[in-house]
Amino acid sequence: MPHASQLLDLGSRRLWRLTGRRVDLQGAERWLDAPVSASPRVGEEWAAAEAARHGGVTGEPGPHAGLLPSMAVLDGPGFDAARLRPEVRDFYECTTQWHMEVWTGWSPLFWPAGEVVSRLWGRRVEQLALPMRPLEVARGMDSRITPILDRQGEQVAAAWTRTLRGSGRPVFSGAYSARTLPGADRASVHVAFPLESGNVQVFLRPEVTTDGGLLLSSQSGRFGDDGAYIVVADRKVHAARVPLHESFHVHVDPDGVLRTDHELRLGRASAVRLHYKLERRP
Repeated sequence: MPHASQLLDLGSRRLWRLTGRRVDLQGAERWLDAPVSASPRVGEEWAAAEAARHGGVTGEPGPHAGLLPSMAVLDGPGFDAARLRPEVRDFYECTTQWHMEVWTGWSPLFWPAGEVVSRLWGRRVEQLALPMRPLEVARGMDSRITPILDRQGEQVAAAWTRTLRGSGRPVFSGAYSARTLPGADRASVHVAFPLESGNVQVFLRPEVTTDGGLLLSSQSGRFGDDGAYIVVADRKVHAARVPLHESFHVHVDPDGVLRTDHELRLGRASAVRLHYKLERRP
């Protein structure tokens, strides 16, 4: 007899197959081709499998490993990485060097649903386990960056694993890269969170603010626009765009401290806000 958790996972994948559309990851929807987990519990082995898929290996998580090899990979009409504050660029290009303190605040309307998702999926599969209570992040987050290299040794993505410092519990494990959507005039920041037989993906459009900060956002749109997608790869591949929208504002405050305001919305309603204080290690 299948375990209750297996039935839950199978049921959720069937739901997304029914509500999504058939996609061809080797053809027209290649932009949705992203890593998956080989097991229900998401560990770090997916990064090596993704590197092997590109004919390469994972690099050393050294002191200068970053989410992107250079912010210039996002350059295009309306975006010039040279206009960013040096601290903002350094965080994305040398992420390992930065220490994070986190505060979280849930909307009372969405907190019960977030708690259910966290208990039934997030903590069990060790993925997308958003902190539900302020004390869970009181001691901050630890992070580990593992470059994913192709056969030429070039970074095609970076695996970023974040854990709660107080408990060691995994929160996120995702592949970060730059990827251009169909018909787009420049690259978006692409984040893929592997799951068993699928993944959750987010495409975020970058903008430089007037003070040299970085704004990453996903708004309402059509299939193929910036936004959030769920991909289920079970014999045939299906994908659904979901009404989940995010914004990240990475900026330097008047005291010279690098901070990030992160908002996650369901439709137009704000579900959760997170605030990060980022400090460069000595």
